[in-house]
Amino acid sequence: MAHFAELESMVDPTGFTSDTQLIVKRVVAVGNDVSAGGGTLEDNDCHADGETWCVNFFGGGTWKQTSYNHNFRKQYAGIGYVYNPSKDRFIEKQPYASWYLNNQDDWTAPIETPSITSDGEVHYYYRWDEDTYNSDNTLGWIATRSDDVGDPQTIYDWNGSAWVAR
Repeated sequence: MAHFAELESMVDPTGFTSDTQLIVKRVVAVGNDVSAGGGTLEDNDCHADGETWCVNFFGGGTWKQTSYNHNFRKQYAGIGYVYNPSKDRFIEKQPYASWYLNNQDDWTAPIETPSITSDGEVHYYYRWDEDTYNSDNTLGWIATRSDDVGDPQTIYDWNGSAWVAR
């Protein structure tokens, strides 16, 4: 099967920017036997004939082939992903306003991911907290501990080398 993403031009749905982006609206599977480039889609990845077939079959739209095996265009397109035409890649939607794209076009937190995720039998369940980062840009990762049965649970901040209870 060949897979194609239908793209919709719209203002950044995350609200983080006012940029117009090509957002993946849906992803469909198309038989490999569709003609493309003197052969079939099975033999011709990213061939414009596949995109034209989708336009004709689905009655319009903008289509780009995506690779289920991540062989081209960085990764398999998911609904809400952004297609970047200058890089010819599908990129996940930006999770938080403070995150940036690294050299591999993966979203990266402005603070390094915690290196300590457990302490013996106890595990830290951590996540990014944008409000914490906005109030103090030296913090952002917060966690609770697996052995904490309190209500509410204690919140821990990652200070770059250790978890510190608030």
